[in-house]
Amino acid sequence: MVDRKYAPIDLSGIRTYSVSQREHKVHLSKAAKLPSKGASAAELFESLPGFLGAQELRALVDAVLAAVNGERPVALAMGAHVVKVGCSPIIIDLLEREVITSLSFNGATAIHDVELALLGATSEEVGETIRDGSFGMVRETMAFFSNVCALADKESMGLGESIGRLLWNEDVPYRENSLLAAASRLNIPVTVHVALGTDTIHMCPDVDGTRLGEASMRDFRLACSIVADLGASLPGGPGGVWLNVGSAVVLPEVFLKAVSVARNLGANLDEMVTGNLDMQRHYRPRANVVSRPVRAGMGHEVVGHHEILLPLFRQAVIDRL
Repeated sequence: MVDRKYAPIDLSGIRTYSVSQREHKVHLSKAAKLPSKGASAAELFESLPGFLGAQELRALVDAVLAAVNGERPVALAMGAHVVKVGCSPIIIDLLEREVITSLSFNGATAIHDVELALLGATSEEVGETIRDGSFGMVRETMAFFSNVCALADKESMGLGESIGRLLWNEDVPYRENSLLAAASRLNIPVTVHVALGTDTIHMCPDVDGTRLGEASMRDFRLACSIVADLGASLPGGPGGVWLNVGSAVVLPEVFLKAVSVARNLGANLDEMVTGNLDMQRHYRPRANVVSRPVRAGMGHEVVGHHEILLPLFRQAVIDRL
């Protein structure tokens, strides 16, 4: 064994340079401002420090505004938690203002949206209902999705369009609060991407897996068309924006495959901008949304609760429209 003995290093030969030559990452100009009592939402947003999450949020708002002003799409993909924490009115407003131009859901998002439209309420205490086998066994929800599958099969429609049409045309009690109904009313494309076996309605004997899968496959192909349109319409112009909000696995995977299809068929997505907003950092959204599909600096990530971030995001956008 080699015997290594060390003495404290002699620092007398250290080379220094003037601080005036150093590049700085932190400047007082980026520090938080202190808006006065009663300040507007715009003043509050402008007062945020110019670092990390606030800087990423500003960049994302700028990209969305550039897309809207440049008549490029802003596609929103969202998980169920966004609906469950009461953010649907925010999204519906942005649909009506023509800021968001398409929606993509996983299966759970669609289920909670449907239940809010039908019942004005959704979600259950899984820890309690899983013990007696009653978890997810809601007759009305299952019956609705059975009808959705039948309509999708009859009309050769995607899952999102079928759900939205039933919600809007059947005049359900709380349809004004439904994202899917709003998309149908506004003629905005909405896609629903099902992972078989992951949703409560898959336990229903009357929900036809063949029809459900076929309708969801139509929606995947529609999503590929949406993604293919996210490039710049003119050389040097702004690209469209893909926002992933609250989906950790399914929708980031769908997006990655849709990007591959779009580019394989010739789409130029070099100016596309992506954003991920969620309560915590996950591997797939960061890899599949923020980094892999876009050029450096074109992907943004903001960590925070949806019920705080989305109202702030909406206000920042509409104050500058």
